Amino acid sequence: MRVRSSCPELPVERIRRALSGLPEARRYAIEVKPLRYRQRPHLSAWTDFSERTITLQVPEPFLPFGEVVPYGAQRRPGKGLKFIWLTEGVTFRTEREVLRFLYLHEWMHWYLREQLGKKSAAETACDRFALRNYRRRVVTADDADAALIRRSPA
Repeated sequence: MRVRSSCPELPVERIRRALSGLPEARRYAIEVKPLRYRQRPHLSAWTDFSERTITLQVPEPFLPFGEVVPYGAQRRPGKGLKFIWLTEGVTFRTEREVLRFLYLHEWMHWYLREQLGKKSAAETACDRFALRNYRRRVVTADDADAALIRRSPA
């Protein structure tokens, strides 16, 4: 796994340890950058398919923070298409948790496009996959396939 870091407090070896046990996005480099926020920390990452990079931003300074993660939508009864977002609140206590969550989310975009040949814009499926797995020691492509079937994020 090719890893670059522009965060002095997150050297490459520490990032590699944080991401160990997670599936590799073959032929893609991982870039970790600081996220300088104005009001509160938040999650930020993206995959650049043309440059073949996955960029993860870690809030700087890092303070534990909460995020509401949508993992699905449920159709509301009645006329027209109306949905209720299904969400779960998550508290990120360490930079490791942020790195793992963001990487798994972006890896799922990579997996959908590069491995399955599908459109990569399945945000709720990517969030569902990351939500289910970021605290697990080992994550595989089978876990990604399971996340494509919507259930509660337990």
